[in-house]
Amino acid sequence: MTGTTPSDRRPADGSPFARVCVDVALAHLDRPFDYLVPAALADDAVPGVRVKVRFAGQLVDGWLLERVDSSAHDGRLAYLEKVVSPEPVLAPEVARLARAVADRYAGNLADVLRLAVPPRHARVEKEPRADPVPVVVDASDAGSTTPAVDGLDPRGWRDYPAGPALLTALADGRAPRAVWSALAGEDWAARYADAVAATLAGGRGAVVVVADARDLDRLDAALTALLGPGRHVTLSAALGPARRYRAFLAARRGDVPVVIGTRAAMFAPVDRLGLVAIWDDGDDLHAEPRAPYPHAREVLLTRARLADAAALVGGWTRTAEGQLLVETGWAREVVADRATLRARTPAIAPTGDDPQLARDPGAATARLPSLAWTTARDTLRADAPVLVQVPRRGYLPSVSCADCRTPARCPHCAGPLALRAADAPPACRWCGRVTAAYACPQCGGRRLRAAVTGARRTAEELGRAFPGVPVRTSGRDEVLAAVPAGAALVIATPGAEPVADGGYGAVLLLDSWALLTRADLRAGEEALRRWLSAAALARPAPAGGKVVVVADGALAPVQALLRWDPGWFAARELAERRELGFPPAVKMASVTGGAEAVADLLAQARLPDGAEVLGPVPADEDRERMLVRVPRSRAAALAGALHTAAGVRSARRAAEPVRLQVDPLALF
Repeated sequence: MTGTTPSDRRPADGSPFARVCVDVALAHLDRPFDYLVPAALADDAVPGVRVKVRFAGQLVDGWLLERVDSSAHDGRLAYLEKVVSPEPVLAPEVARLARAVADRYAGNLADVLRLAVPPRHARVEKEPRADPVPVVVDASDAGSTTPAVDGLDPRGWRDYPAGPALLTALADGRAPRAVWSALAGEDWAARYADAVAATLAGGRGAVVVVADARDLDRLDAALTALLGPGRHVTLSAALGPARRYRAFLAARRGDVPVVIGTRAAMFAPVDRLGLVAIWDDGDDLHAEPRAPYPHAREVLLTRARLADAAALVGGWTRTAEGQLLVETGWAREVVADRATLRARTPAIAPTGDDPQLARDPGAATARLPSLAWTTARDTLRADAPVLVQVPRRGYLPSVSCADCRTPARCPHCAGPLALRAADAPPACRWCGRVTAAYACPQCGGRRLRAAVTGARRTAEELGRAFPGVPVRTSGRDEVLAAVPAGAALVIATPGAEPVADGGYGAVLLLDSWALLTRADLRAGEEALRRWLSAAALARPAPAGGKVVVVADGALAPVQALLRWDPGWFAARELAERRELGFPPAVKMASVTGGAEAVADLLAQARLPDGAEVLGPVPADEDRERMLVRVPRSRAAALAGALHTAAGVRSARRAAEPVRLQVDPLALF
């Protein structure tokens, strides 16, 4: 670390002023502040370094944004106190992106920079730099270098009519934008690796964001296989401080041209950025839970616009936001033709629920309709694995009175009671208290029945229904990455489905009502996303692959599953949201807090013309939520008005906080 003493306090030669983003999360202070640069710090005080400055009488952190020759506050400025490290961790492109993201989400630049730049790890900064990876000079641009990449082969992209053209455009250094709907059984990680390799061949770098650690491991393996080791880094909060900072520095210093990771990687610094990509953008893990709550998809799309980079949004399904990109012409859809689709997808059939339970007593015990029962039985006899997707984890996460069906609630806190095992007493899911002597307050009954069946109870029931068949579970307690070929029952919660060697012979999608009846704007979209993610693991129909969904075949999400047509469902969803005035057809912000605090902020906000205020609706912890809706063309004005109002409240030190979220995933 470098600092100054009073005798060093003379302005630096050249550009004597520094523009600093002070790490103070107050809306009325969301602007850069000018400081004098002491001569002793002139060499180290370069744009992008971390600094210490005096602010309101305290020594606080900050980022040096730029050096300037003049300031509007000449003569009244303090000096930089310290350059924490000469390492310029904040890239100019990321600084511009952070400002745009803060403006879009009515947030503070300091909050975004905390998300963009990981905490410093001094020991890692002092480590000797690794030897750079072998590079070749791109003949089309003598000033650029890229890792050596063998001749490009479209490989699996040939199954999509627009796929080879996408790779060609990337290799030519252009900036195509695509929304990709993957085929069942697709090795999506290999396809993303192909796109990254094409981008490198064009002399540019890439950032790819996935939802979770399992997807990151798959993509890491695919890139290593195609590009060789050491040519990319992974960024994830799960890496730990040292490994994460080491990977960040490798990207910032230009040692590697590719960064992959979870949402922590959406701000990753990459030289000559040519591609931003996201897989499964509908997964709620892509939404940042910290202010200003940006979504990885929107950050990457903003980045593509600012850096003139290509964008690839892919998944088994398609979100309404992805469909909007296609319909507005911002991106082109990349989909397979119907002949290829029929050859690659499993045979999918719907079936009813309890009224159609099979006559076999084992099937009835396992809650399997006749079609699901026979499909599982025949698949196991053919020595193939069966995947069973259950929406709820645990044993019996919800129980009710066996006599009057009244939901069982905790007598202490009124929370829902659950059973953790067959021989366990009911316990509260909120406070954890055990209620061994439960009695229904309505009828006095003491017997309990399952209201919702979890994955562990389903595994127990199926184990009895198919004796002698191995039963594996994959969920929160243990997530399996893969299972071997051969007869087995694999019970998994959504998102935890392991890959089967050679694909599953059958996939059973149970308890669909638990997904479809959620009080959520995205319930149908989320149900289809989870179903397609599981169905994609099945073998194609010509190889005997089957999928059974326990749901009414007339429902729109079920129809989209049967036809494997997520684009049709996304277009339908977007049309309905346009008619009803919901995102992404409009821009919406939520204001959450105490009733008086919410009313105060909205009273201060000079909302744009055409703004509608909806609510209040109840939120958690005795708070309320108001929604503000505007046309998409007024999105920037809405964010600016809310941020200004938040600044007024912070300037007068309002005691009660208010949470602002633009385009929140959950509206109600």
